[in-house]
Amino acid sequence: MKKLIVVLFIVSGISQINAQTKEELKALQKEKNDSISVLKGKADAIQSQIDALPGWRLRATGTIGGSISGFNNWYSKESPNSSVGNFGINVNAFADRIEEKYFWKNAMNVNIGWVKFDDKDDDTDSDSYEVATDVFSLSSLYGYKVSKNFAVSALMEYRSTLVNNFNDPGFLDLGVGGTWTPIADLVVVIHPANYNFVFSKGDAEYDSTFGAKVVADYTRKFGGLNVKSNLSVFMSYEGSDYSNYTWTNSFSYTLWKSLGVGFDFGLRKNKQEALNYNLISDPDATFDSINNDLQSYWLIGLNITLD
Repeated sequence: MKKLIVVLFIVSGISQINAQTKEELKALQKEKNDSISVLKGKADAIQSQIDALPGWRLRATGTIGGSISGFNNWYSKESPNSSVGNFGINVNAFADRIEEKYFWKNAMNVNIGWVKFDDKDDDTDSDSYEVATDVFSLSSLYGYKVSKNFAVSALMEYRSTLVNNFNDPGFLDLGVGGTWTPIADLVVVIHPANYNFVFSKGDAEYDSTFGAKVVADYTRKFGGLNVKSNLSVFMSYEGSDYSNYTWTNSFSYTLWKSLGVGFDFGLRKNKQEALNYNLISDPDATFDSINNDLQSYWLIGLNITLD
């Protein structure tokens, strides 16, 4: 009986020691986490001061995604012997100069995707990668500050494809007006005097028109998360048939050093592009007879960030 009491006492003591040790470790963990949060807050505050200094700010982010698969005698498929692949890349690059009296913001976006479907039993199909997504845009905004949050500005923005049919069509906006920066991460451009030049070749029917340009650009870093969103709208004074908008978004999260995961997507509506696409199959197509469907693309993959 005495031995049993001793054993129970020892077990109870060990349990109390383990419980106490566990609670002490949890308290120490909380203390260290609180210290990390304080240090991170101080580091973020210093970074904000660095970002507010005059001079150039350079950044580039890129997302790469893709997959490859092959099938041999996979009879449940319509094409049992085939190889499938897709590959895409998205690059956002920024070069901004911020001074006390003026700013100069430059940006480039490239999104290109390739896809391949090779039916090994069909000698007539293509076994090469075909371009599926092709987006290219370049912009330059100069502003002279008349107050802390407002500047008179001039904008150049160019949009086209890069791999196939470069500058066919190509859209070039040149305009002047004002730029509002309510916060450091948001830039809103309002240019009531803007000319939208459209370049094309062959029998394409595009018209250049005068109108208003509105751009909203948001760039923010939340710890390891990078966010970039850009909405570009042209409102033609000659009617909605000649208006267009493009909205691109990029999200990336850094997991280790400059490597992480990224998600990019874009939306666009452009009735002139829709009309010329429909004219290929229907020569009698008009603005009134076509559907101006929403255009879109997206990409998920490995992301690389360079600051």
